[in-house]
Amino acid sequence: MGLAGILVDFAKGVTPVLIGTSLGFSLPVITAAGLAVVSGQMWSIFSGFDGEKGNSIGLAMAGALAPTSMFIALVPVTIGAAIRTLPRLLDTQQSLNERLKLGGPPSRSLPLGMAIGFLLLPFASWWLKEPLVITSGYIALFILIMVRRLTAGLRGNLMASSDMGRILLNRLLYDRSGY
Repeated sequence: MGLAGILVDFAKGVTPVLIGTSLGFSLPVITAAGLAVVSGQMWSIFSGFDGEKGNSIGLAMAGALAPTSMFIALVPVTIGAAIRTLPRLLDTQQSLNERLKLGGPPSRSLPLGMAIGFLLLPFASWWLKEPLVITSGYIALFILIMVRRLTAGLRGNLMASSDMGRILLNRLLYDRSGY
């Protein structure tokens, strides 16, 4: 079930870019459409403007716009995922079914890898001399991802703890208020 959800998110991120490209829209319009879809995932009207974090859909949109930049940005994401997943996969004390299950305990490595990956996107785009609109779109994507990390469920976290600095730092780096 989790894999199907990820695939649907990827499809949502890729679709506006592919449709816009096939209809001959300009790159600024295509980039704006991709960012709008990511924003709609994050602040969905159907969930009271409290949707998902936008990581999967953001990576898919970035990959549809400029695959090379996205593959560069996937390096820290992959490292974060490996740090999180490899110990469980190599744990011979668990059954193969248990080792292959998606999910698992909270991790700091994957959210940190995602943050670094989204930060890396505009730099990779600039270094690869991609059109300025793509680089600017990646900057906007990074800002959207970070704003969502900061705001998702923040009110409840602030009611539970008075250490706002720690909460905000943990949200920016690890996509959660702390543990």
